[in-house]
Amino acid sequence: MSPLPSGLLGDLDPTSDRAVFRQIADQLREAIDRGRFREGEKLPSEAELVEHYGVSRMTVRNSFSILTGEGLVHAEHGKGVFVRPRPPVRRLASDRFARRHREQGKSAFIVEADAAGSHPQVDSLEVKEEKASQDISTRLGSVRRVLARRRRYLLDGRPVEFATSYLPLDIARGTPIAEPNPGPGGIYARLEELGHHLDHFEEEIRARMPSPAEVKTLHLAAGVPVIHLIRTAFDTEGRAVEVCDTVMAADAYVLSYQLPAT
Repeated sequence: MSPLPSGLLGDLDPTSDRAVFRQIADQLREAIDRGRFREGEKLPSEAELVEHYGVSRMTVRNSFSILTGEGLVHAEHGKGVFVRPRPPVRRLASDRFARRHREQGKSAFIVEADAAGSHPQVDSLEVKEEKASQDISTRLGSVRRVLARRRRYLLDGRPVEFATSYLPLDIARGTPIAEPNPGPGGIYARLEELGHHLDHFEEEIRARMPSPAEVKTLHLAAGVPVIHLIRTAFDTEGRAVEVCDTVMAADAYVLSYQLPAT
């Protein structure tokens, strides 16, 4: 077996009190950060790392487990361990709900998918009337029942987020918003056609580890967190006209914001 290229990985420090498997994980992580291993590239095999460091296979596997838990790499059975791709979609908050996109018949997700050069899809669609939870009711101004629109979004066949929009029934019932396909520009375009011209959005964002159901729905690899975002849309009269509860695969998105200097 040929030795690894010089300078690709360093040597272990026998004087360090840091466990050997953690030292190996540190060196692999640094090599990934420095671009020595690029997105989608295979890391050295267990056998190569065993030979390079003079350690056991179990030590190497423990190192891989650390990087897998951090979401940096993923293992493919029978093939090896590979560097996970960086987030492909840039979610530009200041632009994604611009009216010009709706006027062009594009939803925010389609705009972002186009910018990323990816093919967008929506599946697992469910539209129904239901009782509002206490949180949703409060956000929408104490409504009792809502129209809920649940859907999952995919890029190039890969699930990247799922979302539920909640709208007051007095706005949405009997309108195209209650149809599986609300038409070009999505529900925001329909809201404005109904006279609810959008004024601003408020978003609350947090990162967390996914639930088992979220792992299954988004096909998440071990160690990949989710971004949980709750957005409320307000019309020019100050009324909350929609609450959207969204869970996104954190390895699929970069959240980009522009902030004023004053």
